[in-house]
Amino acid sequence: MPGMSADAVTVRPATAVAGTISVPGDKSVSHRYAMLAALADGVSTIEHYSPGADCAATLACLRALGARIRHRAPDVVEVEGRGLRGLQAPAGTLDAANSGTTMRLMAGVLAAHPFRCVLTGDSSLVKRPMRRVIEPLTRMGATIDASDGRPPLVIHGGTLRGISFTPDIPSAQVKSAVLLAGLQGTGRTAILEPARTRDHTERALDAFGVELKRDGSAIAIEGGQSLRARPLQVPGDISSATFWIALAAATPGADIEIHGVGLNPTRTAVLDVLRRVGASIETIAGGTRDGEPVGSIRVRAAERRGFSLQPEEVPAVIDEIPALAAVAALLPAGETMEVDGAGELRVKESDRIAGLARGFRAMGAEVEEFPDGFRLTARPLIGATVDALGDHRLAMAFAIAATGARGPTTITGASAVAVSYPAFFDELDRLAVSGDRR
Repeated sequence: MPGMSADAVTVRPATAVAGTISVPGDKSVSHRYAMLAALADGVSTIEHYSPGADCAATLACLRALGARIRHRAPDVVEVEGRGLRGLQAPAGTLDAANSGTTMRLMAGVLAAHPFRCVLTGDSSLVKRPMRRVIEPLTRMGATIDASDGRPPLVIHGGTLRGISFTPDIPSAQVKSAVLLAGLQGTGRTAILEPARTRDHTERALDAFGVELKRDGSAIAIEGGQSLRARPLQVPGDISSATFWIALAAATPGADIEIHGVGLNPTRTAVLDVLRRVGASIETIAGGTRDGEPVGSIRVRAAERRGFSLQPEEVPAVIDEIPALAAVAALLPAGETMEVDGAGELRVKESDRIAGLARGFRAMGAEVEEFPDGFRLTARPLIGATVDALGDHRLAMAFAIAATGARGPTTITGASAVAVSYPAFFDELDRLAVSGDRR
């Protein structure tokens, strides 16, 4: 097992990488199923709910708003809905913890409820910009107070009216907040996306019996539709799976198979990127669960060559860029990864551009930062101490790269993996066998 302390993990070089694995429930889908179940009529059972702290924050907020939530098993959640606009005023401040998805989507839910509430988060979340979600919800009729556009958000909800909205920057979270608000408002709400983003909210609304209109990149919803409670099963999280795909893609001789993972086409662009790197990736369709495609992925390393991400590609892989950077750090010396148009990385759980650059430089790679991207040139990696900045995706990215370093790497801030994948380091130890394993 990797050496561990309260908030640091030491990862040793791997001599072999192989195995089969199932990943936790999809974080994005879990958030949406829980929120819609709380607005539905009846009791919904959600199986394979994400075990991470982010999705636990969503459940805590919904409980504080009067939804009855029970854990029937560690990953099975039962939600008794209160109906559309049926949540009650919380007794205190709602805490989204580290979850930007909870913050933004819950703002859309709360904007339609006729009470005042305060929505805040941890020291990282309160630094993240929220103007992009505040602006359309204000246009719809809510009043939202925030200092410099950042949390805490003081939401004065009420009767909302439908709007036509075109986001300046593609964002599934902003789109989802507006759809959730529009569902509870009056009239028609239409969103024209400048680029396609993940569509979990639309698929979840379909699953709960809500009718949407789609016309190319436009999505419209009529307010006032009721939601029907139902049993649901969350697919495996492809963003979590990407770290294992990265491990296999970057390690000569590796062979990893991942079962029960979501294959939503708005989330699988990362597989095409890794095929460009030279990985052998086979997807095996396994049907559809509640509108979400699922299946298996088998990954083996092949040529391993440099690659780039253009601005138009970034929205579809924004969460997977840390894992892709880990692949790049393990490429043959001199191969490069270049990312352009990814300024959004600077306002995630950490400044991921700066954090990745510092960490991979410490491990021996060459990294040049740009305002909206970076260029990483692979060099033989050495063991080092790197700081994940309390960011779960940085911690996992450094861990994957550490398996190919010449010596042990200590990752501080590594406990952040609990946000999305609490068992990550245990699974890494199982799949990547180190030479000095005891």
